[in-house]
Amino acid sequence: MKSCKTECGIDNTQPRSSTKKDATHITSVFIITEMDCPTEEQLIRSKLATVSGISAVEFNLMRRQLTVSHAESALATIMSALESIGFRPQLQHEQSNSSALHQPQSARWPLIIAGIAATAAEVLDWRLDGTHWSTVVLTLVVLFTVGLPVLKKGWIAIRTGNLNINALMTIAVTGALFIGHWPEAAMVTFLFALAEWIEAKSLDRARYAIHSVLELAPETALILVEQQWQTQSADEVVIGTRVRLQPGERVPLDGIVVSGNSTVNQAPITGESLPVEKSIDSPLFAGSINMQGALEYTTTATRDNSTLARIIHAVEEAQVSRAPTQRFIDRFAKVYTPIVVGIACLVAIVPPLLFAGLWSVWLYKALVLLVIACPCALVISTPVAVVSALTQAARQGILIKGGVFLEQGKALTTLAFDKTGTLTHGTPVLTQTLLLHDAHSNAKHLAASLATRSDHPVSKAIEHAFIDQQDHWYEVSDFQALLGRGSSGIINGTRYYLGNQRLIKELKIDSEHFEKQLQTLEQQGQSVVMLASESDVIACFAVADTLREQAAEAIAQLHALGVHTLMLSGDNQHTANAIAAQVGIQQATGEMLPEDKQRTVQQLQSNAQQVVGMVGDGINDAPALAQANISFAMAAAGSDSAVEAANIALMDADLRKIPQFIRLSQHTSTILKQNISFALVIKLIFLVLAISGQATMWMAVFADLGASLLVIINSLRLLKKRF
Repeated sequence: MKSCKTECGIDNTQPRSSTKKDATHITSVFIITEMDCPTEEQLIRSKLATVSGISAVEFNLMRRQLTVSHAESALATIMSALESIGFRPQLQHEQSNSSALHQPQSARWPLIIAGIAATAAEVLDWRLDGTHWSTVVLTLVVLFTVGLPVLKKGWIAIRTGNLNINALMTIAVTGALFIGHWPEAAMVTFLFALAEWIEAKSLDRARYAIHSVLELAPETALILVEQQWQTQSADEVVIGTRVRLQPGERVPLDGIVVSGNSTVNQAPITGESLPVEKSIDSPLFAGSINMQGALEYTTTATRDNSTLARIIHAVEEAQVSRAPTQRFIDRFAKVYTPIVVGIACLVAIVPPLLFAGLWSVWLYKALVLLVIACPCALVISTPVAVVSALTQAARQGILIKGGVFLEQGKALTTLAFDKTGTLTHGTPVLTQTLLLHDAHSNAKHLAASLATRSDHPVSKAIEHAFIDQQDHWYEVSDFQALLGRGSSGIINGTRYYLGNQRLIKELKIDSEHFEKQLQTLEQQGQSVVMLASESDVIACFAVADTLREQAAEAIAQLHALGVHTLMLSGDNQHTANAIAAQVGIQQATGEMLPEDKQRTVQQLQSNAQQVVGMVGDGINDAPALAQANISFAMAAAGSDSAVEAANIALMDADLRKIPQFIRLSQHTSTILKQNISFALVIKLIFLVLAISGQATMWMAVFADLGASLLVIINSLRLLKKRF
């Protein structure tokens, strides 16, 4: 999760994988079930910094994963180093992913016995004068039931020079025993063990949240083998296999429907609240639920490369990246802890030496300060909130690629939209054909012959309009896709062009004699594509797209959030203006090439106060998506490229997910501020109380670990609320 580059001389730039080799190194992923919080992370960092042959280290505390890029010969040394500091690492392929989510559950009876013994020790201490043998016995019971693991980890931390909570607690408990505060040592040990147990339970909720929602695909599939239906492990099913799906069953693998009609609940994948109609050629996503009719479909992806698997991978990758607030807190904690420990040392030494204070009194105050010194609540305040927010977003069909984008969303000031496939459905239909020359009675066939070679939605509309005349289409040679303009090809020895007004202008072909007709169509929001030879326009085809149902509502919500909107379209200016007016977008620019869109985004970013986002769905939008501060990919379900290209991927085409993301970002920011405030205020209060002698050691433990629980519980609120 956190780069070692500036901390221990290790470059943290390698990709994550189970076991991956390059020319000189392999990358190994270790599952460490004892790695539960930043305390263990820092201890591991310190230890691995002394091991040669390591080039990169990466942590995912929420998954209890440690990824190390290292020389192949260093594997045994790494394992030994981890074992020497009390961990039991396992290579990922030796342990399933899901088992890594849960720490081995320890028996509760030691905790119950320790609680009873610690309480009895405190009661006896109040009733008896001085240290009584019974309180000593009860304290030893607490130490032997729940204290030994803490003391062992604390000794390892002290030995390696790591001032973590275990080291500070070990010093505090040992010091309390040394000055005769036996009951207090017992209560501190019990409270620490209890709080750690509750904290681990709470963290498990955040850890497992994404998998409890998304690990929905069944383990088996009913497949057709040699004309017989057989149940087979989903892991063994290959692409192209025919699968049968009964009503009420979950989809085991991605695929395309080949038989049947039904409705499917895709909420776990796309976040859509209503079931989606499915018929022949409809896509199915692993983990979704077949609601009504029986379906048969052909698989299009293996289990480990399904849309569901990619969602899980994307969220896990996002968890690894540290949010800006988290990076700041990490730097702050590195300064804060040594300062408070230094103050504790001064409190223990200066008053007795210079002011004749009692050593036992001031040593006790110093021990209380040591407990307060640990920044657990502060350090854990950010990652749990970020992971909870990422998980909640994934539940609602929004994939956020990292904490940096989650935090940046609240600051979004300007959002640019592509038109086709983003604000509109991207499946336009032919509305009108205008033949300009009687000599070209085959103009429709010429246009369809060129259109069928292109993937552009407008070309597809022309192709589908004349599909019943397919027998009359021509062979096309030397076909060329003209990015942002159209296409061209040679038919029967003559080169023809099918494209927009920009292409016609570049060819220097006169279009004045039908300019008024073009303007009328464009003002109605229709796109006009022209078929031309080298010297003349032969025919015009008017194509209209339909707006997405939620587009206008999404734009209104964005304006309410203070986000300025604009549209960047490759269509003509009239069409761009018409669509923008229908959805309420404030500014529209047409006839834009991909590089023009990128340049516009770059110009908007020239104002340092602007945080600019871009929403798109196609390859044409890639330069602008890459240029933007935050980029959104539309309808990413089933699309590798969309998930990879953008910072935020919307799993369906509901534009209302963008204001939803911004509200989530704002709420996450509020939670982070609350968490940091809780942690700092509690620390400050008990720092003052400790120095003034008003705080006891067990109160300090309760405050420190209570603050940790408080920020965890506050962060988990993000898992419950829809935005």
